[in-house]
Amino acid sequence: MVCLLLAAASVRAQTVVPPPVADHDPIAAPEGDAAPTAPVQTTAPVGNVERENGQFILRQTTGEVVLNATVVDQGLRLVDNLDKSAFQVFEDGAPQTIASFKHEDIPVSLGILIDSSGSMYNKVAAVRTAALDLIKASNASDETFIVNFSDEAFIDQDLTSDVSKLRDALNRFNPAGGTAIYDAVTESADYLSQNAKKPKQVLLLITDGDDRDSTSNLESTIRRVQDLDGPVVYCIGLLFGSDDMDSSSKKHSRKVLQELADQTGGIAFFPKTVDEVDSITNQVAEDIRSQYTISYHSTRPYTQAGYRQIAVTAKAKGYGRLNVRTRSGYFPKVPGVAPPPAKQQAH
Repeated sequence: MVCLLLAAASVRAQTVVPPPVADHDPIAAPEGDAAPTAPVQTTAPVGNVERENGQFILRQTTGEVVLNATVVDQGLRLVDNLDKSAFQVFEDGAPQTIASFKHEDIPVSLGILIDSSGSMYNKVAAVRTAALDLIKASNASDETFIVNFSDEAFIDQDLTSDVSKLRDALNRFNPAGGTAIYDAVTESADYLSQNAKKPKQVLLLITDGDDRDSTSNLESTIRRVQDLDGPVVYCIGLLFGSDDMDSSSKKHSRKVLQELADQTGGIAFFPKTVDEVDSITNQVAEDIRSQYTISYHSTRPYTQAGYRQIAVTAKAKGYGRLNVRTRSGYFPKVPGVAPPPAKQQAH
């Protein structure tokens, strides 16, 4: 089991997700191969974003669904000047009424997850620089935590806005070991659900490998994020120049990262050289800060269980076809149901 460890703690706490059935080829898994994890409820804030005493606060109402949405035009340029009337929201094909709409640079709780497996040895210096540039380009009120993962995932820095602490954390780890992407994402989403103080949650995953060491699989990882109303996941796949991966493994890894991003409303990037990573992280920072926050009350009662698919469209005068990127769907929450307590394990 991958452990997400607090490096600063004298006794390190481990947040453990109950292990689903292991499946190391999740995309090709036959139906029923992995039992889905049970829906988990969270107390993480959702609702209308309001400014109070200089801080952004999310107000929650029962049955409200909150979406962070990015709009781009046909040239993939960000469109950040739309108003509420430009948007339509659909749930399982049924139109929904927008309850609140904001377009502000809302502070984020951000996790930067960096693959520290042995194959990253020649790439990690450029990745550290790019990660630090992302932090510097973000909202000054953001809080960030740093995770390095191989066959285990460790928090090198807990959530903080202190750039110097984050810089030190990025310099703290050395590449070695295997690759457990799914466990790192799952446990980082759990960590955010329990510790994030900001209205929006984001994970940036940087890896050069295919998952070979997780106890989780792709299906259960996405399900966990959806159950938690969890973070948008941005992925950077450094799938070039690796002697450890054949073409089939690279193709599989690309599909995995693309699916993680698509299902959560993020973007998957696949640079051709490590020199491109810095410009990509700056693009991620701009994308996060340009998002619209839209909420609605579902026309279906929250007591009706099951996955609900979301689609958002936008039309505006002077633009051609607009594409709206947001999470693909959610599982409704039952008010008053708290998440299960995290298991603790000393190290």
